[in-house]
Amino acid sequence: MNRCSHPDHPHCTVWVMPGEAACAHGHVQPAALAPACIPGEMATAGVAVAAPEAAVRPHLHVSGFDPRAAGGRQVLKLALRGMPADCAAQVTLLASSRLLLDNGERHVFTRTVRGEWLPVFLEFSSRKLEHGQYRIEVELHSRAETPAAAARTWVAALLVLAPRADASLHEIHQTFLATHKNVRVHADDASIARVQARTGGGRLDVDVRASNAGIAHLDLDGRAGKIDLGFSSIAWDEDLLEIDVPSQAAAHPCPTGSACLVAAGSSGSSGLSSEHGARYLRLFALDECVLGRGEPGAADADIRLMHHGESGPALDGLTRRISSRHALIRRAREGYEIEDVSRYGVLVDGAWPGKHAPVALRPGMRIELTASIPGVVSLEVTALLPNGILLHRLDAGMTHEAFYLMDPERTLTAAPRLGALGLPLLFHRDGGFWHLDPASGEQTALTPALAGAGLAGWPQGARFAARPYPEYQDEPATPPARVRAADVRYLAGA
Repeated sequence: MNRCSHPDHPHCTVWVMPGEAACAHGHVQPAALAPACIPGEMATAGVAVAAPEAAVRPHLHVSGFDPRAAGGRQVLKLALRGMPADCAAQVTLLASSRLLLDNGERHVFTRTVRGEWLPVFLEFSSRKLEHGQYRIEVELHSRAETPAAAARTWVAALLVLAPRADASLHEIHQTFLATHKNVRVHADDASIARVQARTGGGRLDVDVRASNAGIAHLDLDGRAGKIDLGFSSIAWDEDLLEIDVPSQAAAHPCPTGSACLVAAGSSGSSGLSSEHGARYLRLFALDECVLGRGEPGAADADIRLMHHGESGPALDGLTRRISSRHALIRRAREGYEIEDVSRYGVLVDGAWPGKHAPVALRPGMRIELTASIPGVVSLEVTALLPNGILLHRLDAGMTHEAFYLMDPERTLTAAPRLGALGLPLLFHRDGGFWHLDPASGEQTALTPALAGAGLAGWPQGARFAARPYPEYQDEPATPPARVRAADVRYLAGA
């Protein structure tokens, strides 16, 4: 005897006798065995051939919602289930809501070597909000791990109830069950709760469990048409709807997620505006960029920063005030955000937001690394683009480097105005970087062999490098204790 195994009703706990086509609730069961004999072939005696498993749709299993904690802090446990085998090993979750979400909008599901997905815990608070139901909009992005694969996106909306302060538990649960028909009831740690729900809206599948001296009470009264339950937390499944499945295109001739535009001649002659001239325009197409101390061979940071003095990079003293992992810049549901993860702090518009407290970035915002000694590295958000963000240095390293962080695998659908900055229009797709001509709409794949003199907005005499730090010609595999003097002369433009 087995439990009900219908994929659309994962919480049904009715036992099904062998050979029965449906459970007592009417859920059709997937075939357990293949036909005993295939036409034209002889059946193997005593061998049962399993039929293909029913396809399970991608969905989020949401658990941990406690109506008794309404108005305060809650934690939802999100478990990813039914994902296709060709999705990436890490799936990014972007969440937004009128509820007060903690720890930023971006979270990551990680797949283990056994194929299981580690859960994500979404913390929120409904304090000072009017009672009612609130949506938590979620997007899941699976990036293409190989040039032949395609990026995939799923969306869903979670409904969370913020009841009145004087609402009884059975009123809370009745409202919740009116919108969720597949419900798991779990009473734990000697907890008791009650609910009354009408079944006129359709069939209701309930999984009732009790542990640790908890009481989970189920009373089905057919005459009254009500269900009386006792539980302390609620769990449900939310289907993921897939959108934005691009067609697979040919591989990029120079696949990379980080690169650089190198200006010809001395520092500051890149063809950019005089205000934001830079010798190196670092390009990054990553879901999350790590800002850290700049050292040849550094593996912790994507954007490697050094303090610049009047004569060039100053490797001693103030540079050591930058941690190897100092800050994170990542894509949020709307725009970008920065998070301090360092020992020395980050100032955003002159204020320290706190460690592990993401702050949304906007044009003109000033970022200081570090908070203890201002002026070590100063960055400015010069533009927020449809596919990325531009950062320029405001300190003595202004003429040395600038940074263009863009969304991986996101094509520009409209040409933003970058004329004041003197920058070319770039985007990332098919595993590599592309140039967009704003007049003709022509897209050109960027490779080191490309002669970019004829491309719109391309710096005069600049070249494309498939590495973000091409000035380190012979970069060691492990970070050295100190940067060589030859590297200092090279960085200073000698």
